[in-house]
Amino acid sequence: MHFAKEEYKQRLLKVQKMMQEKGIELLISHDTNNINYLTGYDAWSFYYAQCAIVHINADEPICFVRDQDAGGAYIKTYLKKENIIVYDEHYIHTWPKHPYDYLVKVIKEKKWDKLSIGLEMDAHYFTAFCYEKIKNGLPDAKIKDSDRLVNWARLVKSNAEINLMKSAAKISELGMKKAFEVINPGVRQCDAVGEIQKALFYGTPEFGGEYSSIATLLPTGKGTSASHLTATQDEFVEGEATIVELSGVYKRYHAPMARTVLLGKPDKLKIETMKKTIEALQAGIDVTKPGNTVDDVAQAFWKVLDKYGIQKNSRTGYSIGIGYPPDWGEHTLNIYKGDMTLLEPNICFHMIAVMQFGDWGVEASEAIRVTDKGAELFCNLSKELHVKS
Repeated sequence: MHFAKEEYKQRLLKVQKMMQEKGIELLISHDTNNINYLTGYDAWSFYYAQCAIVHINADEPICFVRDQDAGGAYIKTYLKKENIIVYDEHYIHTWPKHPYDYLVKVIKEKKWDKLSIGLEMDAHYFTAFCYEKIKNGLPDAKIKDSDRLVNWARLVKSNAEINLMKSAAKISELGMKKAFEVINPGVRQCDAVGEIQKALFYGTPEFGGEYSSIATLLPTGKGTSASHLTATQDEFVEGEATIVELSGVYKRYHAPMARTVLLGKPDKLKIETMKKTIEALQAGIDVTKPGNTVDDVAQAFWKVLDKYGIQKNSRTGYSIGIGYPPDWGEHTLNIYKGDMTLLEPNICFHMIAVMQFGDWGVEASEAIRVTDKGAELFCNLSKELHVKS
């Protein structure tokens, strides 16, 4: 286990308190990140039905997984054997049979079928079929959206979690330095990403890396005006910029960062735009402290953009921590005007300053921790446009 048993117990108590406040007696969490948070379970099994189940009075959650994955649950979780419930292989891809048919049976056997049940209605991998099985199989239950309850429980990190993110950040730095080294004219994007991925997995002598919940993003040339583009077989071109967004990962915790590389002669417009971008990013960082709100951060950020007449419609950040594909965001706070979430120590977020102008763009981002007095950056690497003449 990555954490002491006591930490998992404190997480459970926090979730149960939130359940009580929301009138939820039984919580079914399908979110891969939340399953990890509640139980410690960690395997690439999220492509099929699995969940963590929390009863409001239970001493432990239940980990509900495929029989083939039971061994992983015994190894990775802190749970007693009786709290690892498995379903048989004949539920796999044999529609209309579904693993949640067995889940419904378990809930009925435990006489939980008339409780108020919270579901993660917008979680990745929680399919319409999952919902229909619960809805039709438990007609006497009071089913409601848990409204990302466990996601919000994850918002404020423990010091042990912070330490894992600091390790992930060191790996992020190594990955970005490798990107600066291998992005050159005539080099194929896929070859560069291969080297970057190698660095991210090799990590440091003290701790190796893991797969990230998002692929290394590598928009280049005109692609820098778009978002979330990945590497192709095309070669890097002299005079073009490339945005690199990546994250080191340590024990499933992420510390993402983005930087921009320019090949060839310095481009005054791009350099000046990057300076303005960094100024906006820094303005948001400067007001990141306990007692301020996410809105305060957003207002400071956009105030700088407004000063320079730069338009940006997308959010500029989100909370981070545990990550599984397809996302390293926690789906809670958004760095955007109007989000009144109060900042507390050990809230962590990825603040992204990406500026796009039709056929070109620049970006820098930081993984940030709220401290007792202000903000701490997880990574230590210049945000300036990296020019390779």
